[in-house]
Amino acid sequence: MKSGLPSRLRCGIFDHLDDDGRDAARQYEDRLKLVEVCDSLGFYAYHLAEHHCTPHGRGPSPNLFLSSVAQRTRRLRFGPLVLLLNLYHPLRAFEEICMLDQLSGGRLEVGIGRGSQPIEWGFFGISADAAPSRYTEASEILNIALKGHTLSYQGRHFELSEIPLTLRPHQRPYPPTWIASNRAESAQWAAANGANLACIGPARVVRNVTDAYRSHRALDTAAHGREPFLGLARMVVIAKSDRDAHAAAETAYRRWLESFKFLYERNDIPTPPALPLTFDAALESELCVVGTPASVRQLLLQQMEVAGANYLLCQLAFGNLPLEISLYTATAIKAEILDSFVFGGQSLDLGDRTLGK
Repeated sequence: MKSGLPSRLRCGIFDHLDDDGRDAARQYEDRLKLVEVCDSLGFYAYHLAEHHCTPHGRGPSPNLFLSSVAQRTRRLRFGPLVLLLNLYHPLRAFEEICMLDQLSGGRLEVGIGRGSQPIEWGFFGISADAAPSRYTEASEILNIALKGHTLSYQGRHFELSEIPLTLRPHQRPYPPTWIASNRAESAQWAAANGANLACIGPARVVRNVTDAYRSHRALDTAAHGREPFLGLARMVVIAKSDRDAHAAAETAYRRWLESFKFLYERNDIPTPPALPLTFDAALESELCVVGTPASVRQLLLQQMEVAGANYLLCQLAFGNLPLEISLYTATAIKAEILDSFVFGGQSLDLGDRTLGK
């Protein structure tokens, strides 16, 4: 094993639940089948994005879908990545978090964020000017609620006075928290607050973010019996031959890209400069990792090492990728990656073997 990789490497699933072109009910059921298989294979967690009024996300209420995940799995952890806190009253968000954590016996992972698309906030009457302060207040209120038994807060957007909190999460003191960001400043905040981090982008760029996290991590922020996760997200497609993998992935990426661009094109807004506009560009930028089991293993582990990541977030289903290919990919990751590392119920223990040292 390379010295730059951790002794225990975990893999999770990231999902936009973007429109696959079929009936939504069938897509939900297929995704739940995939989640059930990933539960049995030993994947660590399922993370679901939140989007609104766009084919880029058929899970506008992630907590609703995750309640089904809770009932269809036994060990797999799960959570939103991220819950768009601007669109929730923080008291309602807190109560839903408590319910999900109790329904699952303490398997919830809570990702929160402002979101990256102001158009979606606007559908709910949240202006781009108000969003930063509203998110700050909502996150502060959620933090207070998770740590207390009554809730009081006076702010610009929310005023709460001595509200009794009759629900509590199953996990103590509260479920693990996550943010998704490629900014060093956000990584520093996550490190100081003991939050886990999910990143996307070329591995060498992500390394700047994970280095910032490690340099600002407080010594006492290890929580829930594990080291914080520094996640690297990748779209992954594995097949028996490179040709089959590339053909399936290219078709699926084209469909996913159309969904991603929907709101941008509808509102005549330039797409993000880092968005790969072709499948070849997606491969070059490392957004997609595609090939045979052996070649994908090599690429993913190399990128994890360069990025300084200890948690691999695989997007196994996107666009119109057939369920059977997603299932094959999940099984191959189990055989080629998960079974090559010590994993199980123990906490991560990187010690001095942090990545890249």
